[in-house]
Amino acid sequence: MSLPVPRVLSIAGTDPTGGAGIQADLKSIAANGGYGMAATTALVAQNTRGVREVHVPPPAFLDAQLRAVSEDVTIDAVKIGMLFDGTIIDTVTTWLDDVRPPVVVLDPVMVAASGDRLLDDSAEQALRDMLRHAHLVTPNLPELAVLAERPEASTWEQALAQAQELAAHHAVLVLAKGGHLSGPDSPDALVGPEGVLAALPGARIATRNTHGTGCSLSSAIATLRGRGEDWAGAVRGAKDWLAGAIAAADSLEVGRGSGPVSHFAALWEAAGTHVPAAATIAEEWWEAAAELRTQIDALPVVRGLADGTLPRPAFHRYLAQDALYLQEYSRALAAASTLAPSAEEQAFWAGAAQGAIAAETELHAGRLGPEELFAAQPDATTRAYVDHLLALAARGRYEELAAALLPCFWIYDDVGARLSRSGTGGHPYGDWLATYGDPDFHAETLRAVELVTACAARASSPVREAMRTAFLVSVRHERDFFAAPLGGGR
Repeated sequence: MSLPVPRVLSIAGTDPTGGAGIQADLKSIAANGGYGMAATTALVAQNTRGVREVHVPPPAFLDAQLRAVSEDVTIDAVKIGMLFDGTIIDTVTTWLDDVRPPVVVLDPVMVAASGDRLLDDSAEQALRDMLRHAHLVTPNLPELAVLAERPEASTWEQALAQAQELAAHHAVLVLAKGGHLSGPDSPDALVGPEGVLAALPGARIATRNTHGTGCSLSSAIATLRGRGEDWAGAVRGAKDWLAGAIAAADSLEVGRGSGPVSHFAALWEAAGTHVPAAATIAEEWWEAAAELRTQIDALPVVRGLADGTLPRPAFHRYLAQDALYLQEYSRALAAASTLAPSAEEQAFWAGAAQGAIAAETELHAGRLGPEELFAAQPDATTRAYVDHLLALAARGRYEELAAALLPCFWIYDDVGARLSRSGTGGHPYGDWLATYGDPDFHAETLRAVELVTACAARASSPVREAMRTAFLVSVRHERDFFAAPLGGGR
């Protein structure tokens, strides 16, 4: 049996960039299975970097909007956001007195991100008086302090105490939110006059794109409560949904400031149109290569390099093949520079190509004689790896080529960081291993990961999957390349 579709009215201001206010409310309502409606309290000229101007229509026009909706549509839930001043608050309060909606969630917009108070004293008192019409209020910590007329809480225990005091004084449920606290945790709690009704732990998500989270959360709660969830279930469901929307926020790339959350991330993913963030792609690709990376660490060549027991003939075979590989790798890097769509990417790959040649000279020429360095021929493993790269370059597939080039940075940086730490004391390869601990190479690796995964985030789903495949093929070639000096390669 399908769940009922609640009709949810948002009473709030606007955000022309779509991340907060009514625009965010309507997205949140739809994402959580509701039918969204809206009455505008203020027209706000803002973007992800701040508010520029606010125009407030006459209160009589707001009343006309509210009456037009409630005289025609059965309202299952109301979310109230920005009310701007005492007159607007009184207008909404009068309408609530007359209509008595079954669910009212109040998100008190009282304190700006800068810490500035947005309402004068009389308006703040009018908002406290409105609490008698609300079933749930969802303040952040600065707003909770204003409503409770207490200093801002600096600990979670203080926040819970203020929430309980507010709930008891106004006979309203309070959602205490710990997002303004420092540390890795971001707890919430549903609090009533008797204390905590539902504890909702959560981890802080590393992103600056949190514009409109308060609007989005409160409207999602109103929607889920309007669908028949109890208050604890509605809050828990809305929090879980919002966590996913915040986790996907970076993929939107909206604005130059604090961008919006991705309200429809779950729907887009289910439909196959979800665009993951670059950081998510990096994490997924690295995890996909986990078994291959474990196999690399277990190879006799890698263990022998680490403890110094690798026979010198095998070490020289490795160096000779690596020199041959780097010659062709530098050509593939140069091809990536030619194919790259942006000047930034072109410059990076060109610099990397030059660096590969320099690395060949530094890592090998001083350790192999000319006859060993120039007489060697590429073995089957080296040829297979090089053919994989140059074939992608010849086909002009920049995205796949960039992904295929990445493991030579990423795997060597990962393995080399551990090898460089082991090459101390009388280690026979200590001076050579020390080159892998180069902080400049680590920084270059991080930049390569950033550029390639950002490219994947911009790409279509089929191209992104082809990039992932090219990356994993190169990781397998890396494993075979490490194995080859002792006969474990192709």
